[in-house]
Amino acid sequence: MLDFIIEIVGTIAFAISGVRLAGRRNYDIFGGFVLAWVTAVGGGTLRDTMLGQTPFWMTSPIYITCTFLALILVQIFANLMDKMNTAWIFFDTLGLALFTIAGLQKTLALGQPMWVAIMMGCITGVAGGVIRDILASIKPVIFQKDIYAMSSILGGCVYALLLSWNIDPWAISAITFFFIVIVRLVGLRLNIELPKIKIDANKRYS
Repeated sequence: MLDFIIEIVGTIAFAISGVRLAGRRNYDIFGGFVLAWVTAVGGGTLRDTMLGQTPFWMTSPIYITCTFLALILVQIFANLMDKMNTAWIFFDTLGLALFTIAGLQKTLALGQPMWVAIMMGCITGVAGGVIRDILASIKPVIFQKDIYAMSSILGGCVYALLLSWNIDPWAISAITFFFIVIVRLVGLRLNIELPKIKIDANKRYS
């Protein structure tokens, strides 16, 4: 039940980030729904497609319901949400952690090797945001600042390590979850970024 609640909160948080971006880009309600939808389910859909599975959102109406709920919440509480950036970053991080674990577990359950599971966990957690940013014609956030995607990848590595120690599955999920949340929030707090590629963009190469 706790996993289900966090998953729903994470889905709504991701959807809200899509709606809020649509609002800043002056999109209409349909555009807001589209950005909310791809943010909330884009990563899991890409994962399932790559694994040859039916996209998860086709198995239950709860995900589309969450997207509509996010759209309504933003419309009703728009002014309040503008003052809650820190709170929604926290919920977005919870969603990232949960969906990373969901991607890891589903991939391993299908018999894929751990390195594939780590990549699929990352895709589940971050790909929706990348699709959202591309549709909104902005540079994807994960390519330019903080350690959003790296939090997911490092969490996958921790999951793999704990799994090799034959720890209880619930404990593995809990430890991985908190690890991703802490790494993400500490990275934001300390403004940690990956090194930039040092190439002169104005220089011509033959």
